[in-house]
Amino acid sequence: MSQPGDVVRPLLRVRQVREFTDAAVDDTSLDALADAGRWSGSARNGQPWRFIVITDPARLRAMAQVGMPQTRSLATAPAAIAIVMPRGEPASDVSETYDEGRAAERILVAATLLGLGAGIAWVRSEIRQPMAEMLGLPPDRYVRTIVAVGHPTDAASRPKSAPGEARLPRSETVFRERWPA
Repeated sequence: MSQPGDVVRPLLRVRQVREFTDAAVDDTSLDALADAGRWSGSARNGQPWRFIVITDPARLRAMAQVGMPQTRSLATAPAAIAIVMPRGEPASDVSETYDEGRAAERILVAATLLGLGAGIAWVRSEIRQPMAEMLGLPPDRYVRTIVAVGHPTDAASRPKSAPGEARLPRSETVFRERWPA
């Protein structure tokens, strides 16, 4: 019988990748990633997000340039998935932001399960309009999160921290029943 830690181990392997090889990502994988996002949960099953799969190198490089440094992963990514959100009422912003994060994380996990790398490119508020224009968005939609997707370079695949140092110790981050005294 599998141990719980072994079962969830793939989730522990998910990491941000921001540097990719030139190898293309096949359409079947991109469709699976978009579906992973599409099947994410959302408040009241509102499904506020829409997804744009981007594979045009010129568009990806232009998007990277506009949003540097937060969009640097798009400079080498062979593909990306933009998570398009509605410009809504302030009351729905919190739940929709949460829904957006859930979709982004699902795409990251799915990419890892497919043997790909993925990383979140953050679109700052001051560059949302140029980004919207590049993606042909209507005025009632915007993009804050773009997930860069591809095959990680060797450098991007190497751990950034020594073994055992990537996370704070469990004793400092997980407590039972109540906050420690």
